[in-house]
Amino acid sequence: MKKIIVLFILLTFVTSCATPTVVNVVEPTDNSLTCAQIDTQIAMAAKYADDAKKEKNMGTGTNVAALLFWLPGLYQTNVNVKEAVDAANRRAEHLSRLKISKNCP
Repeated sequence: MKKIIVLFILLTFVTSCATPTVVNVVEPTDNSLTCAQIDTQIAMAAKYADDAKKEKNMGTGTNVAALLFWLPGLYQTNVNVKEAVDAANRRAEHLSRLKISKNCP
């Protein structure tokens, strides 16, 4: 039982270090967006990608603490950053294709 509790705490600690938000590439309401809303969503996806890239910076408090105390947490944060940037970029591409299909300017 102790091993399960320790494993659960360890898993929770490692995943809590991964801070960037990974967005959904396709949302259920995407087809009902107006052209202006699509532009807003593309800007939000770009912001999520930029925010995720900032988390990779070694100067953040989370990364410094992970480097000093928990190296696997630093690795998990970097993996999560890559996933978050990739998802944000794919969301922007999806929205751009949707914008073209709706003949938005």
